[in-house]
Amino acid sequence: MQPGRLYLIPVALGEGDLATVIPEQVRHIAASLKTFIAENPKTARHYLKFFGIATPIQEIRMFTLDKHTPAEELENLLAPALAGEDVGLMSEAGCPAVADPGARLVRLAHRWHVRVVPLVGPSSILLALMASGMNGQRFVFHGYLPAGKAERIKCIEELETESRFKDQTQIFIETPYRNRQLLADLVATCHSSTELCIASNLTLTDEQIATRTIGEWRENLPEVDRKPTVFLLYRKERQRGPGRPRQGGKSG
Repeated sequence: MQPGRLYLIPVALGEGDLATVIPEQVRHIAASLKTFIAENPKTARHYLKFFGIATPIQEIRMFTLDKHTPAEELENLLAPALAGEDVGLMSEAGCPAVADPGARLVRLAHRWHVRVVPLVGPSSILLALMASGMNGQRFVFHGYLPAGKAERIKCIEELETESRFKDQTQIFIETPYRNRQLLADLVATCHSSTELCIASNLTLTDEQIATRTIGEWRENLPEVDRKPTVFLLYRKERQRGPGRPRQGGKSG
């Protein structure tokens, strides 16, 4: 029997008009499916209503795949696709399998020769990088930095050094309620000329994206508390342009 397809279905990054961030073709494909695997089934069902799904919600088969799902359960989740049915994989927000536990299922799908079909949708990581003005040729996404202050500061120092010597954009996130602590450590630790992009509430009506030097951010910190935010750090040795004001803080 020919296996079904595993569709990777993006969802919005927050409440808003789905039509502005999810293409019609993606909504059409999602609406045709009857079986889904989701990080959060409640959130997934919420989006499926807006996708205009053909099957009544109560008849939809919905399975959970999150960070607590044991590895031995993955084959069971893939069973409908192996039996020839098309299946949709949905993340809690944004694109499945990117900073998301769905990557484990995608890897297994390749092993079992299930066709994986990624669909177009919003990725906060790529949107932030696009809008940052930083190096889009060399970049690394680090996920969450350490929660402990001492470990986090050490990690920030290492990322800044790596950015400088590899000409590399460093991308990371934090749990929204700890954004303030992370931002405070960034402006206290990094060199004044290092650039920091802060991208909050991407694709939403109150979206805010700005790239400034650390020295400039010290003068006017944005409010990032409890706002989903992507942080991008970039330090590159460059000649100071004529008339460019010299920033205070650390040198070197």
